[in-house]
Amino acid sequence: MKAQASTADRAMGHWSEQLNQYYRLTKPRVVALIMFTAIVGMFLSVPGMVPLSVLILGTLGIGLAAASGAAINHLLDIDLDAKMARTQDRPLPTGDLNRTQAFIFAIGLALISMIILVTWVNTLTAVLTFFSLVGYAVIYTVFLKHATPQNIVIGGASGAMPPVLGWAAVTGHVSSDALLLFLIIFCWTPPHFWALALYRHKEYANAGVPMLPVTHGAKFTRLHILLYTFLLIAVSIMPFATQLSGWMYLAGALILNAGFLYYAVRLYVDYSDALSKKTFGYSIQYLAMLFALMLIDHYSGHAVEQLRRIIL
Repeated sequence: MKAQASTADRAMGHWSEQLNQYYRLTKPRVVALIMFTAIVGMFLSVPGMVPLSVLILGTLGIGLAAASGAAINHLLDIDLDAKMARTQDRPLPTGDLNRTQAFIFAIGLALISMIILVTWVNTLTAVLTFFSLVGYAVIYTVFLKHATPQNIVIGGASGAMPPVLGWAAVTGHVSSDALLLFLIIFCWTPPHFWALALYRHKEYANAGVPMLPVTHGAKFTRLHILLYTFLLIAVSIMPFATQLSGWMYLAGALILNAGFLYYAVRLYVDYSDALSKKTFGYSIQYLAMLFALMLIDHYSGHAVEQLRRIIL
């Protein structure tokens, strides 16, 4: 009996570890941010509550597609990941999963995603999600990453799509406000990723990836982080100018932008790897908090309007 229990425990441990490796293949932290910005796009598209079925199934479909793209990225970058300290412990370079397992997993997630979106959401969201998946997993990973130091700028278009996908899932169309949300993430991506590339530039150089710090040097990259930060500040204020968001959002956005500009200026003036890591970490918090502000501002404004109508 003890031997049988021990065998069962080992089997359970093996399956648990396998599931964990598949989970890691999806880049869960990245996917979580993608799903969150998609959800914000959903809620900003309507004055009231998002239909529950669209909220659940739309988020699930978009999230599964993002997870599929991450798995394909792992699969196509296996040789590159094996050369870089940041990625050497990923499931494929370590041999915890093999190429066939990753391929079947990625294709399965993509198929389920498309079925959900086409059947229970709408065709436009499915089409936009599919092209976003291909844009990141294939066009960026296979071509752009190795072709130009502007890889992250051009490839950032795919990563900026989630709020547009969320908007389309609810409304069935894409508006100028949805494109403004896209523009914010598009402008955020270069300073966010170049902060990482700065303190990882030797790894990218050894792997033969033409990231901007590798091809043009650290000083040039730091200047471009600063310039893109100014652009991001201007774009992030536009939701207030277009009346997509109100005063609460504007106040919070100005504070968050002051923090981003502080890091960008310090990076340019007095660089260190430690500061670059902090800038990268802050950039993630910045985007999450900026979109959270939009959501809070949207519904606080809606509540005030409802109260005003009741009083009047």
